Amino acid sequence: MKQVFRTLGKLIGFINQSIAAFGISAGVALAFYNVVARYLFDSSLTWASELTIFLFLWSTFFGAAYCFKEDAHISISILLDKVSPGTAKGLMLLSHLVTFVFLAAVSYYGYQYLQLVIELEEMSIDLEIPMWIPYLVIPVAFAFAAYRVAEKIIYILKTPADEVRMKSEAEMIIAEIEASAPEALLKEVEKRTGGLL
Repeated sequence: MKQVFRTLGKLIGFINQSIAAFGISAGVALAFYNVVARYLFDSSLTWASELTIFLFLWSTFFGAAYCFKEDAHISISILLDKVSPGTAKGLMLLSHLVTFVFLAAVSYYGYQYLQLVIELEEMSIDLEIPMWIPYLVIPVAFAFAAYRVAEKIIYILKTPADEVRMKSEAEMIIAEIEASAPEALLKEVEKRTGGLL
């Protein structure tokens, strides 16, 4: 069973990263092409701005879903630093449960809205595609984000209270450097900074 969830997690991560990267890259390229075409050749693609908006929208939502996996969303841990580890674990659990319920609700109601859009046969103005295609991002991306938060809830439940603690951004950067940097690089940094870091 663990293998199934591990594979599912990797698949969701791959989908999130791929769509986020493709959406932002294609959106920027299309917007750039359209601006150049408009100002240099006095001609532009009429549908480019609508597609650019859809690409950025998909990139944003899938990128946000991926950020739940990496704990990359902004969080304020002042209260967690001031309370006991058991209380901090409870507060983190509560926070993640509220987040999960919110994400699951948006995914569910996004799906309900998607059904309505399909029933009404709503079409986009410039691309002339069914609007359910761009709106599909809401239920899917929020479901992926809810899955990631559920993973965090399970992690918090399984981890002893004294080990559940949010790391500050500085602590994460230092840990990353320590894990990936060879000793020579660390010595060079110390040499250049006079040992201040």
